[in-house]
Amino acid sequence: MIIRIVRMSFRPDAIADFLQLFSASENKIRQVPGCHHLELWQDVDQPHTYCTYSHWESVATLDSYRRSALFGEVWPATKKLFAAPAQAFSVQQAVRGFPAIA
Repeated sequence: MIIRIVRMSFRPDAIADFLQLFSASENKIRQVPGCHHLELWQDVDQPHTYCTYSHWESVATLDSYRRSALFGEVWPATKKLFAAPAQAFSVQQAVRGFPAIA
């Protein structure tokens, strides 16, 4: 299991367009084989900055999605709305067993 986080800063005039695009795409993305979870987060201090947070079965399933027609539609449309290049990274849990943070 990997976690993919993509941080995106949008032009202020493009936020409504991005939210509409995400809303139209999110269920399709969740149905992609290997996608187990998808959330959209908004930065508390920079409200024009959003992050997608997703869980993928493996790097291979994420890469398969990134080669899909769906990604080929959604990502270019999203990139057109950016104020700055996105930052994306994949991580996996390094240590198990820490207690939950209250």
